[in-house]
Amino acid sequence: MTRPTKSELRRTLRAARRAHVAALPDAIRGLLFHRPPAPLAARIAPGATIGLYHAALGEAPTSGYARFFLEAGHAIALPRFASRNAPMVLARHTDPYGESDLEPGPFGILQPEAAADAVVPDVLFVPLVGFTDTCERLGQGGGHYDRWLAEHPGRLTIGLAWDVQLCADLPIEPHDVPLDAVITPTRIYGLN
Repeated sequence: MTRPTKSELRRTLRAARRAHVAALPDAIRGLLFHRPPAPLAARIAPGATIGLYHAALGEAPTSGYARFFLEAGHAIALPRFASRNAPMVLARHTDPYGESDLEPGPFGILQPEAAADAVVPDVLFVPLVGFTDTCERLGQGGGHYDRWLAEHPGRLTIGLAWDVQLCADLPIEPHDVPLDAVITPTRIYGLN
């Protein structure tokens, strides 16, 4: 049996993620990813800068985490791209309630305005398409997070995912950076 390619896995996992999220009642979906679980929150130092992502359709939402961390006194940052081919920069996000400091980016996702200060977060929450129980990650395919993490080692990295995104194994390449943890609605993987 031929092992699926990363592209094939992404198609399959995105379809499973869309179906899973569509099947969740709105009341349940609104309760999930509202705040980080206590074991994770305990690992984050007071005053640490938190990097999040602005969730695209079907991705595990981050807006509840953004509000939680801002209220706890943390600075918040989101990815910003000057163009589709530009490197990812993380920039300060100051309004997770109204998103008044965000504008559409080249990928169609809201991002901090060009005038927002660039920062290097201490903790980075990353989007993913698939993950393993050992916190290997299949990303969106652009390599933005892997390149950023290679340039900024030593960050606490956490993936947010739906349980349906768990894979027995993934085709991992040398440039793929594993995560420290993955949080789903029912489990915490990693954080050793």
